[in-house]
Amino acid sequence: MPAPSVTAESETVYDRKTELKAFDEAKAGVKGIVDAGVSKVPRIFINHQEYNRPKPCTGQKPQLSVPVIDLGGIEQDGEKRKKVVKKIGDACQNWGFFQIVNHGISQSMMDDVLDGVRKFNELDTDTKKKYYTRDYSNKFVFNSNFYLYEGPVTNWRDTIMFSMAPKLPDSDALPSVCRDVMIEYSKHVMKLGLTLFELASEALGLSPNHLKEMDCAEQLMLLGHYYPACPEPDVAIGFGKHADNDFLTVLIQDQVGGLQVLHEDQWVDVPHVPGALVINTGDFLQLVSNDKFKSVYHRVQAHSVGPRVSMAAFFRSEWNNMRLYGPIKELLSEKNPPIYGETTSKDYLKYYYTQGQDGNLALEHYKLNNLLKGN
Repeated sequence: MPAPSVTAESETVYDRKTELKAFDEAKAGVKGIVDAGVSKVPRIFINHQEYNRPKPCTGQKPQLSVPVIDLGGIEQDGEKRKKVVKKIGDACQNWGFFQIVNHGISQSMMDDVLDGVRKFNELDTDTKKKYYTRDYSNKFVFNSNFYLYEGPVTNWRDTIMFSMAPKLPDSDALPSVCRDVMIEYSKHVMKLGLTLFELASEALGLSPNHLKEMDCAEQLMLLGHYYPACPEPDVAIGFGKHADNDFLTVLIQDQVGGLQVLHEDQWVDVPHVPGALVINTGDFLQLVSNDKFKSVYHRVQAHSVGPRVSMAAFFRSEWNNMRLYGPIKELLSEKNPPIYGETTSKDYLKYYYTQGQDGNLALEHYKLNNLLKGN
């Protein structure tokens, strides 16, 4: 499908920065635009990036599917645990994405979490405006598009963000409509995250506590995404092509669909599996594993039906943690020399944020050959 065309006349009257500022200052998000009854996607949301658009079919391709791994019994059955460790290692190495079932978080809790995201976003605009901010030091943030002014395209989605660890926020810092469920869920997903880091450590041939002791789960951020139905889904993008800037992401997604992962140069759907959580490895896990585990591109397509609702739990070290992260020394050898230089969480995130999720992998900047070139 060709990119939407832009006429010379429309180009002369289009001031993207001014329109972005107006959208931001309205503090109503994408849902506010939809509630106003638009039948056309506003100009700032038109996607001109080819890497965010469907690729034309070039012959028959094999049907690919993201691995689904059953965690049931791993605490009691040593043989089962070994098999799961191998499956997780293979998935992290070959896909960077997998789904898990029998993970210990109930379907009812997952439903309640998504319902909390939905309820907040469907509050009246004046109530939501009180929380709208770009100050990410707040324990709770509501806005649309983290990279609104830096990104090449505006995503068709709104987001609420909860900072839940290392210290739980005071309850009055969170909206009452979703406060209790998010506090409760954060405890459950932190427990699961620590288990996943144990399994990933074992998959790398390390002691179970190795990644945990590197502060990989020091910070927990919950990001609730709300993708309203889009009047022109073929010209917009729900969330553009990107890789995650953390160690590990745990995602709850609803039945609407739209999440895709780039695998073997084709976009593969990540379907809703009842009771499952979607797991993907982030940039930091690729860095410390010296490319054994992959942080891969993914995106979310816009849909004419909706809203699509999801909740992503991001695990990483704190912004002000001065630990240097580089390839784990126990994984290195003469045959496997370090690929990356060292960086702190703060320095990496600052670089990542300046890129505006432009469809390129920020991690490339930290490869030793690029650092030596001064790139």
